[in-house]
Amino acid sequence: MNLVQPGSFLTLHYRLAGPDGTDIVNTFADKPATLSLGTGELAAALEQRLLGLEEGAREVFDVPAGEAFGERNPELLQRVKRSLLAELGDPDQTYHVGDVVQFPTPDGQANYAGVVREVGEDWLLFDFNHPLAGRPVTFEVQLIGVL
Repeated sequence: MNLVQPGSFLTLHYRLAGPDGTDIVNTFADKPATLSLGTGELAAALEQRLLGLEEGAREVFDVPAGEAFGERNPELLQRVKRSLLAELGDPDQTYHVGDVVQFPTPDGQANYAGVVREVGEDWLLFDFNHPLAGRPVTFEVQLIGVL
């Protein structure tokens, strides 16, 4: 029987649920996921829980607050001037609390997201923390194949 080890290629079903039990990701009703451990496709704390499991295993892990996606960092709450937002995107865009806005990385090769938390006259307060930072999650997994 194949065991999960660093660098393993996996075919699996998994479910990630927030603290209220609501599914964030759930592949059990659809086709399974495939991924390689160590490539960042899953949070490191979730990958750690897979190590040593046998092909065919089905497990449920309760991951404590802050472990899967880190603690909330108050420095990741940042005010952004509307003039900069107009420069980066649509100058006529309207924003509301809860909106998710994509920002380009400094090198322009990728994007990262921020959630609008407050709307001021000439600024918006964005939260760049992972939405599950500082929160417990449930990670359920069924290993179909391990290579």
